[in-house]
Amino acid sequence: MIRIGVVGAGIIAAEHLKHIQRNEWAELAAVCDVAPAAAERAARQYGGKAYDDFDEMLDREKLDALFICVPPFAHGNMEEKAAERGIHLLVEKPLGLRMDEVRRKAEALEQSGVITGSGYCLRYMESVQRAKRYLEGKEIAMVRAYRFGGLPPNPWWVDHAKSGGQLVEQTTHNVDLMLYLAGDVRKISADMGLLLSRDVPGITTPDAASVNMVFASGALGHIDTGFFPQPDGRSSLEMMGRNFRLTLEGSHLTITEPDQTWVFKGRGDFYQAQDDAFIQAVETGDRSLILAPYVEALRTLEVTLAANESAKTGLPVIF
Repeated sequence: MIRIGVVGAGIIAAEHLKHIQRNEWAELAAVCDVAPAAAERAARQYGGKAYDDFDEMLDREKLDALFICVPPFAHGNMEEKAAERGIHLLVEKPLGLRMDEVRRKAEALEQSGVITGSGYCLRYMESVQRAKRYLEGKEIAMVRAYRFGGLPPNPWWVDHAKSGGQLVEQTTHNVDLMLYLAGDVRKISADMGLLLSRDVPGITTPDAASVNMVFASGALGHIDTGFFPQPDGRSSLEMMGRNFRLTLEGSHLTITEPDQTWVFKGRGDFYQAQDDAFIQAVETGDRSLILAPYVEALRTLEVTLAANESAKTGLPVIF
């Protein structure tokens, strides 16, 4: 039985908590949150002991794995402390907001030998895995994506210094899929603005962003994102090459060729698939089960932070 601790008891932590509870190989040992009432509520609902002090939890509990589900500004040195004790880690996205700190963490995790995963759960969708298999050996010419959604309820989210903005904190999932399916990028240029949400109290983060990419393969890419008022939320990813177009919308995959079109409607809970894969990897030592290891999440963070830098300076970032 894999004894698991969870740090953070907010919205994303609740997803992991219910999936840990459903996994027959996992035992929720502890939940930690700086708000004691939140930790206690989660412990009552899902099991385990409630803590409001991370170090106390590590000292008192013998954990095999830890899920870190805290805002990007709040990581501190939790990853390093857990890794020193041989505790395997699944770290929610984004990994942080400073690349020097995240790189130091990545090096410490690598040296410790612990198994690491990240919260890029969309990689575990059936439709994404089918898309990846279809694209093997194919040359991609263009990648286009967008994500438009509402303003999250977290009070820290509108503070750009704490969230990194929508591209870093939310639309990072879409950027990650672009990298996962089309390969690495070598150039980023971006424009961002706070246009329609200036009435939101305390807001300092842009509500609209437009990003151009040049991939290492030479393919050209573009992504738009925003959280200004809209009738609904929308998200799509499209890739085009010689005689094919691949589109991902929600859990649906559409592949269009000159004489035929396939539509695949994905099934299953990709959050559950992600957590089950991580738990099985810890149980068996099989790292290949992890589709989004920490080091790849680091690269996605680097790309989104580079877009922020480009928007700030007006200059492209070349890797």
